[in-house]
Amino acid sequence: MRDLKARVAYLQGLSAGMNIETESKEGRILTNVIEVLDDFATTIKEMEEAHDQLENYLESIDEDLFHLEEDVYNDEAEASEEGEYLEVDCPRCGEVVCFESDVLEDEDTIEVTCPNCDEVVFVNDDTFQAADEPEPIEGKRVTEDDL
Repeated sequence: MRDLKARVAYLQGLSAGMNIETESKEGRILTNVIEVLDDFATTIKEMEEAHDQLENYLESIDEDLFHLEEDVYNDEAEASEEGEYLEVDCPRCGEVVCFESDVLEDEDTIEVTCPNCDEVVFVNDDTFQAADEPEPIEGKRVTEDDL
């Protein structure tokens, strides 16, 4: 494709060297076909340049997105390492409900409900008897003070 413009220029030179009369039917057709080929070659060259620019732009967006994902996921990983979570199975629907272990230390009474069926699965006072004891999520360390 890169030599397309050169090949059209060769055809233009060839037709000029043949002294084709542009007044004849064949001469008009031939010169117009060569002009159309020249327009196609110019358009294709412009499209290649636009494609290259777009490809460079897309690569820069991809690189920026990679850095952004890296920052976001690293921040989330750090945040999840800082806060510890507990999980309880909902007695009604069986859904696993996760919540922060800070709920255990809160002085106010807090009810943890299942997001699926709104069943109360845990209350941070001594009177609530849960069907399932809170379990630490795998990979998270929960001390006896948290329970």
